[in-house]
Amino acid sequence: MSSISVQKAPQERINLRVLKRKRINLVIFGHGNIGGKLIDQLLESTEEIGRRKQLDIRLVGIANSSLLLWDHHGIKDDWREAKDRLGKDYDTGVIIDLAKSNGLDNLIAVDNTASVDFVSNYQELIHNGFHVVSSNKIANTLPLDQYRNLRRTLDENQKEYLYETNVGAGLPLIDTIKLLHSSGENITRIKGVFSGSLSHIFNTFSEGKESFSTAVKKAVNHGFTEPDPREDLSGKDVARKLLILARELDLHVDLEDVKVQNLIPNDLRKVTKNEFFDRLKELDIPYLIRRKNQKQDHVLRYIGDLHGDLSSEEGGRLDVKLVSVPRQSTLGRLDGSDTIFEIFTENYSERPLVIQGAGAGAEVTARGVFGDILRLSEKL
Repeated sequence: MSSISVQKAPQERINLRVLKRKRINLVIFGHGNIGGKLIDQLLESTEEIGRRKQLDIRLVGIANSSLLLWDHHGIKDDWREAKDRLGKDYDTGVIIDLAKSNGLDNLIAVDNTASVDFVSNYQELIHNGFHVVSSNKIANTLPLDQYRNLRRTLDENQKEYLYETNVGAGLPLIDTIKLLHSSGENITRIKGVFSGSLSHIFNTFSEGKESFSTAVKKAVNHGFTEPDPREDLSGKDVARKLLILARELDLHVDLEDVKVQNLIPNDLRKVTKNEFFDRLKELDIPYLIRRKNQKQDHVLRYIGDLHGDLSSEEGGRLDVKLVSVPRQSTLGRLDGSDTIFEIFTENYSERPLVIQGAGAGAEVTARGVFGDILRLSEKL
């Protein structure tokens, strides 16, 4: 008895492979500098990700503080024009209902806002099937009881929360610290330049050719700082990042436990942004004196320093301050807008583990968020 074998056409085989792709449904909140670049990166990479990772990552929702663009089939490259034309008023409940009514699973909410208010939606999203990826630091710097409550909600609902870009933009810092800590490696100190904007300012200023006000304005013009550079110069952003790292080590600390050196004089902290820029040169003489009073071959660096007894939940000291370091030291050799983190452990006590790289820029941060989305997608 003869048999006949039938070979499927190449196109049919391709379609069968496509059907095996795991579908991931994204809703992105915030489409400003970072969010807009992330959306473009995702849409440009959809086909390549499908081919290499066997993932069908669909962007089903894009929202800002007021309007939502929704398409459960997947939003396309013309999303900016489409959102202006088709965007609708919404709240979190609307998004949850749309996801349920369209039978969507493997849901990821991506927070690219800097909003305190939006973080309050995390609990509802998690309870209703969403995992969370965030470049927003607020959730990880909430008062300790609220922070713990969020973690409990994630555990109870078996949901993931990834936030690598909260510290170090696209650098693999938080994952490294988590791995060391969970493996039992006793971390004894974390020290470094945590802010790409302040790195650029003091790397420029320490060369001795620019005034402090000029160094600040250059950082602003390059887009490294917030529109109001006092957000950076106050040290609050570095303090938040240091707190996040401390909590990764299970330290019971709050933001008020961080000792912060604010680089802005009291009389310039509450004036308007325009007045601050008009008076920025008032900082030139004090910082010139600070630069000249250093030891020879030393430079200024604004650092975060987590130290003390880090093995105790109540231990540890968190300092954010301007220091003078040898030019040929690890911190002293820093260049451009790079950030750098020295991680000291029992096994890396004399020669710390060093993680260094670009610490500022929307493109870098967006790429880091993209990385979190991919890692989470592969786990689902």
